[in-house]
Amino acid sequence: MTDVVSAVTPAGLQRAGYQLTDRYDADDGTVVLTGTQAITRILLDRHRIDRAAGLRTGGLASGYPGSPLGGLDLTLHRAAATLETEDIRHVPGVNEELAAAVVFGTQQPSPGGFRDGLQGVFGLWYGKAPGVDRCGDAFKHANQFGVSPFGGVIAVAGDDPAARSSSLPNQSETAFYDALMPVLVPGTTQELLDFGVIGLELSRYSGCWVGLKVVTNVADSVGSVNLAPDRLSLRHPALEIDGEPWQHRQRIELVPTILVDRERDLLERRHLAAVAFAAANGLNRIEGAVAGAGTGARIGIVAAGKTYYDVRQSLADSGLDDAGLRERGVRLLKLGMIYPLDPSIVEQFADGLEHIVVVEEKRDFIESALRGALYSTPHRPTVVGKRDRDGRLLVPAYGELGVDRIKPILRRELGLPEPVRAPSTGRIPLPLLNRTSAYCSGCPHNRSTVLPDGAVVGGGVGCHGMSYFDPRLAGNQKLPVVPMGSEGVPWIGMSPFSQTGHIFQHLGDGTFSHSGLLAVRACVAADVNITFKILFNGYVAMTGGQQIAGGMPVPALTRELAAEGVKQIIVCADDPGRYRGVRDLAKGVTVLPRSEVLAAQERLSAVEGVTVLIYDQVCAAEARRMRRSGKLPKPDRRVVINELVCEGCGDCGVKSNCLSVQPVETELGRKTQIHQTSCNSDFSCLDGDCPSFVTVRTTAAATPRRPRPRRADSGEVPPEPAAKASVSDKAYGVYLVGIGGTGVVTVNQILATAALLDGLHTAGLDQTGMSQKAGAVVSHLQIGAAPVDDRTAAVTDGQADLYLVFDMLSGAAPQHLARTDPERTVSVVASSLTPTSAVVTNIATSLPPSDALLERIRDAVGRTTAVDVTQLSRALFGDETTANVLLLGVAYQVGALPLSAGSIEEAIRLNGVAVDTNIAAFRAGRRHVATPTAIDAPVATRRLGAAGLD
Repeated sequence: MTDVVSAVTPAGLQRAGYQLTDRYDADDGTVVLTGTQAITRILLDRHRIDRAAGLRTGGLASGYPGSPLGGLDLTLHRAAATLETEDIRHVPGVNEELAAAVVFGTQQPSPGGFRDGLQGVFGLWYGKAPGVDRCGDAFKHANQFGVSPFGGVIAVAGDDPAARSSSLPNQSETAFYDALMPVLVPGTTQELLDFGVIGLELSRYSGCWVGLKVVTNVADSVGSVNLAPDRLSLRHPALEIDGEPWQHRQRIELVPTILVDRERDLLERRHLAAVAFAAANGLNRIEGAVAGAGTGARIGIVAAGKTYYDVRQSLADSGLDDAGLRERGVRLLKLGMIYPLDPSIVEQFADGLEHIVVVEEKRDFIESALRGALYSTPHRPTVVGKRDRDGRLLVPAYGELGVDRIKPILRRELGLPEPVRAPSTGRIPLPLLNRTSAYCSGCPHNRSTVLPDGAVVGGGVGCHGMSYFDPRLAGNQKLPVVPMGSEGVPWIGMSPFSQTGHIFQHLGDGTFSHSGLLAVRACVAADVNITFKILFNGYVAMTGGQQIAGGMPVPALTRELAAEGVKQIIVCADDPGRYRGVRDLAKGVTVLPRSEVLAAQERLSAVEGVTVLIYDQVCAAEARRMRRSGKLPKPDRRVVINELVCEGCGDCGVKSNCLSVQPVETELGRKTQIHQTSCNSDFSCLDGDCPSFVTVRTTAAATPRRPRPRRADSGEVPPEPAAKASVSDKAYGVYLVGIGGTGVVTVNQILATAALLDGLHTAGLDQTGMSQKAGAVVSHLQIGAAPVDDRTAAVTDGQADLYLVFDMLSGAAPQHLARTDPERTVSVVASSLTPTSAVVTNIATSLPPSDALLERIRDAVGRTTAVDVTQLSRALFGDETTANVLLLGVAYQVGALPLSAGSIEEAIRLNGVAVDTNIAAFRAGRRHVATPTAIDAPVATRRLGAAGLD
């Protein structure tokens, strides 16, 4: 299954996520969208609003992928046909700064005028917060220049406050502020879509580029979204500045006398227009106790974006709904535009208050602006945020704020009683093994990142960064991670003073194209001794497998490096034979098999100056996708292990560092098997000198037949469960825990789509980041009878109604069990265990006992159903790819889902991938509960002779 579910409407049921049309099949236009789909939809909605107003406009999006917006460019690419029919283009950026310049071009006067009667072009830039930092000068120039009359630009920044997939925690509003760009902060999927459309209108009205701050939990969101064309009614306020009606006039001259005037225009006119626009369109609003003096309101709380919804959830969990807030005299200010801050709404909000609490992540950006706005007012309430009235720390400036961090802060400031805690259930103590991220099976980095003994290496941005945690490199000194494009450059400053004469530097091919070439050039210019290891995989694998903008084939790469002055170049390839007869390699380049990678590094390290090793092997995840789609031939051999010969030494796991080389318990102790479902046929496991390995040549006649699944329309539908969960006025919380890359996100989006088809509303969140690389992945889903507003999409502590555990190791971890409640939660658990990377590479490490893990989960919840869906999937479908959908069927049949089976199956059809197999798997999971059979029974210990080929 894929990790993308299309947007769907309740009627018509067209696959509309990437095939959006001008018409909406439902009166309210309600669909399910992910965060990245909502950003894509901004472009279409902007164009259609213009068209309805009689304007002919085009659009352009450009940026650079990076979590949490890692999949946005893929979504834009898949939507290209639809976008282009609306005169909207997607141009991937070579890097963030150049992408900003591309968008800047859309706002400049077109030589000779626009084609085909176009009146203007609107733009959308995207990138993560470090990319915003990189674009500082470009943003400043573009914002000072202003936008064209029928253009407008939003810059969508992906913020990763908890550094889930970043080298540093980050935020973007301070960089936008430095460029004097107004900043909008959406907090839900709906707001992400609406604020994007509003932001483009704000940009056009004020003449400013507008920043859109999108934190991880919003970018990774999934939920019900209203697409109705009339949902927004945008107003242009009648504003006078300097005695004249306001209208932005772009000033394109580049003469010294106008530069300061343009700065004045931005600060004293365009910012005033932005504030007026925000006020006219309700971007900031007051809630809770009535505004004004004499109303009884004493305390105010200020928050923006996702943090606002966390505040509302924290208050609701403390018993303060809207009525409770009014009764207690608590007033809220929800900020949609945090810069420039509207002084009039701040003054209105603060009127009569004695105390204001500002809740925001990271630095005191809003708090400082609020204090500044209130300083000259006659009545100034106390304002606290990062510190309380006594100077003690209050709202943390580090990490990510969430409901569980905010609750105690608000209780303290509002004088609320501490909650009465239920007595401890005495959860079973158990040493837990963390499921950390790891290379995909067959990943080239398993070989390319190895180093000679004692070598020093520098790291950087990319999947290869996981080499920092590779136990095989424990003896190598590793230099700190550097910003993207700076790889190797710190050595220029370090080398004159270091006793070390040479270092290696890992550099991904995507990073090389992005900006890494300049790092190589800098090292050549400085004449330092360094070997760059360019890891040539062909894709930006960490963010979804995008093709590299500006990338070039290896022969051209060698010529470019030689022209830069690199002293020696060696190419190591998984298939060096494909270089036979290639004549356009740079002079003196040597091509070696990948088995010679260590020897090649030894040779290069002995050469004075800058040398380069190009390790050429396609990304394993992309090779797997291409094989499935027929774009790459499938290998004609497979590797199995004869368990009668295997001694369980683990050398094959150490040599290959591959997650498909898995330990298995037999009656003679620990042995090793090749996990055929995940194996990517890299064959690195054969590097060990082990007689237990068997290579099997496969032919059409010899390949084991996969059991044919029952067709979805075969009529074998299980009976309905005796009792089913239902949705009341309180949202039904589903908390999913699993392993990255196995389809957990897909299951969550299927559930969200099914809820929509049943006429329900949803808000959800998929927490992935680096965890998508075989780490622990968490998804949240709130299902309600009414729109899930004024609450966080995350399932908070004790709020899970269904605890859906696809990975028992992660499911038994305390941070996930905290979401459950013994009086409320039902758990449905996959009882099989998947080894972690530590277990694969170290025979001294083992997984905790499965029965102890299961007992720990049972002890935390009210009712548990556990099924070995891994074995069930192998028995019924020949491999394990359907295991998660089987467990979904189990959850439905035990009555733990407030959805109809028909809607879940329709959601699987709308997903459009392996439809018959997945619907059959869903029904098989249901049948297992309704009429369990002998074949479904779990097996605790493997017997010898299976050899991993089921």
